[in-house]
Amino acid sequence: MSTRSASVLYDVPGPRARARNLILGVVGALGIAGLLWYVFSSLNDAGQFDSLLWSPFEYTAVQQRILNGILATLKVFGLAAVGSLVLGSLLAAGRLSDHFPVRVAATVVVQFFRAMPLVIMIFALYQAAFGAQPMWALVIGLALYNGSVQAEIIRSGINAVPRGQSEAAYALGLRKTQVMGLILVPQAVRSMLPAIIGQLVVTLKDTSLGYIITYPELLWEMKLIASNSDGYPYIPVVLVGTPLYILLCLALTGLAHWIESRGRRGANRRTTPAA
Repeated sequence: MSTRSASVLYDVPGPRARARNLILGVVGALGIAGLLWYVFSSLNDAGQFDSLLWSPFEYTAVQQRILNGILATLKVFGLAAVGSLVLGSLLAAGRLSDHFPVRVAATVVVQFFRAMPLVIMIFALYQAAFGAQPMWALVIGLALYNGSVQAEIIRSGINAVPRGQSEAAYALGLRKTQVMGLILVPQAVRSMLPAIIGQLVVTLKDTSLGYIITYPELLWEMKLIASNSDGYPYIPVVLVGTPLYILLCLALTGLAHWIESRGRRGANRRTTPAA
């Protein structure tokens, strides 16, 4: 690309602009460093970095409590993930239906639960019907919200398949259910799988909202550990709890990518070799 064409697409900053950008960058970096130092100093003055605050994690009972929180988190996530995928598939089929009333009803459900704040939904379910069983309030709330999002992901993936695929299938005499199950959905899975995985990771992180309805998931257990320890060690609790959530999300992402790669290899093996 010539210098003239590059100057049309991007104006090269002059000496004054470069000096101004350098000054702004230095001032911004100093401001961020000062803010971080202030936060560190405040926490250090409060004793949050004392080695004694880490002592509760040496007890077997505390370690068992953390393990119980992880298992409770995975239990809710598993139920909510299955529920959201099933609900999302049904709602996506409804939105793609040829029947106008079904299409309208599915659209209303999807838009309503997508617009409803998840915290309010979980709290309302807990207060209205599942006060004695907070787990189901959390599972149903997560399934309804994430299912409506998954419905849009699935619908978009199916609509992204070239129209000629479905037209050719109809020309062969296939019914709509056969076209969806045999032609459109298998091709759409490859394009929408990353988005589905991303939404499942969101579902896993949203299990921490069980904290507001006293469900003993990981965040709730970490809060109890902090409140029952001397000095309320919230910094050690954050430094322990945050990597656990990150590891769970990374494990889920790795599992999904492994399933995707196996599906790709299986599709390649089923492909007819060229003559």
